[in-house]
Amino acid sequence: MPLVRIDVNQGRSPEELTALSRAIHDAILAEYGIPERDYFHILTEHAQGQIVAQDAGLGFERSPGVVMIQIFTQGGRSQASKSSLFEAIAKGLARVGVSGEDVFVGYVENSPGDWSFGFGRSQYVTGELAVPSK
Repeated sequence: MPLVRIDVNQGRSPEELTALSRAIHDAILAEYGIPERDYFHILTEHAQGQIVAQDAGLGFERSPGVVMIQIFTQGGRSQASKSSLFEAIAKGLARVGVSGEDVFVGYVENSPGDWSFGFGRSQYVTGELAVPSK
């Protein structure tokens, strides 16, 4: 059950924003086999200049169309799985017009006890939800 934060500069239409979110979710579905309704995205638009995303010394420039993605999910997946997800996200975003250099992903892992889906309970710990397999 990943929680995905997506940060973009203002200027995209509501349909374009939906397409970005959907492309990322589709990649997660395909790579991790999560249920369709494990769809938890927070999409935030920022005024121009509020996102700074340089190339970390890799020798390319990003455009104002940069998409910054943070994925919070349970630990335990292999580096190969994560790398495959990153590639699937980039391919999905390319289909909706985002260049590869404008895709930035940060991946943060945690444990089942770090989640509450409502009512102040940790449903993975209480057994209300089964802990997803890796």
